[in-house]
Amino acid sequence: MPVAFVTHADYARHVTGPGHPERPARLRAIREALAGEAWEAHLNPVDPEPVDPHLLTTVHTARYVEQVRVLAASGGGRLDADTVVSPASSDVARLAAGGAVAAVRDALRSGGRAFAAVRPPGHHAGPAYGMGFCLFNNAACAAEAALGLGARRVCILDWDVHHGNGTQEIFYRRADALVCSLHQEHWYPGTGALEETGAGEGAGFTVNIPLPAGTGDGGYTHVFEEVVLPLLDAAAPDLLILSAGYDAHHADPLGGMRLTAAGFAALTRLILAHHGGPLVAVLEGGYDLAALGSSVAATLSVLAGPGAPAVPETAPEPELGYAVLRTRIREIRRTVRDAWAI
Repeated sequence: MPVAFVTHADYARHVTGPGHPERPARLRAIREALAGEAWEAHLNPVDPEPVDPHLLTTVHTARYVEQVRVLAASGGGRLDADTVVSPASSDVARLAAGGAVAAVRDALRSGGRAFAAVRPPGHHAGPAYGMGFCLFNNAACAAEAALGLGARRVCILDWDVHHGNGTQEIFYRRADALVCSLHQEHWYPGTGALEETGAGEGAGFTVNIPLPAGTGDGGYTHVFEEVVLPLLDAAAPDLLILSAGYDAHHADPLGGMRLTAAGFAALTRLILAHHGGPLVAVLEGGYDLAALGSSVAATLSVLAGPGAPAVPETAPEPELGYAVLRTRIREIRRTVRDAWAI
């Protein structure tokens, strides 16, 4: 079944300035990796529209949404040292959130899979703030849209190298969204500890898996098999949203992990073996252009199924030994055992 592929030329209008890692060339690198007749039968292009204003203010406060609009309309500026708002950024960020929602609508309608190649990314954006290159939380908007369309429970699985603090905060007290994040420990933004597990009705519905720097294909696969996949089986979400950051690739300048493009493909295969329902991947980080293009193509080669262009064979990168990971897995199981039998 073709994968719905959501993107838009206007995403390039979010201008971050010379030397900024989150730049328009990121989406160009993805388009170039997917160019050619071999991909045409496997990707179904979908044009997004800006996110519904009511949906956006379900995820974010109206005051924050207006803050971004006014800053952009006044010529632009910064939300923090890393997070640029250019004159077009408010409109582009609304279109990025709308791209994630369009992917959800297509996946729920078809029962299939969709990939939203959007920017700016979103998982660091919380209810009343943006940070870490993120303006609006695209994955959270996607989840809210799915719940509004009848999904009883969604799972947001975030494999970006950085913890998705904004996504966690948005759903921290809710039981209709399971938020699971694998991220490099002791790294930006400094959140995502094992002990952060949700509160109130959402107790147990936040699962953080901080991993030591140097974890690669084998280590991620081991953690998936021992924790992530049993969690997916137990939660049985109606929709899986993958916060698909690719900065855990060994070549990425903003991370210290050792994943390869083939490793991302292997993780995607594991997910599909345990989740046969609708799946939406929403682009987050990934700042080495060649690594980003090859990793997105590797993910899509699995999502598209038989006949899609194959993942190039690559040798795994040297990585951290498993002793630390085995200890971490035991810690995670102890932390979540009251909520999940894994």
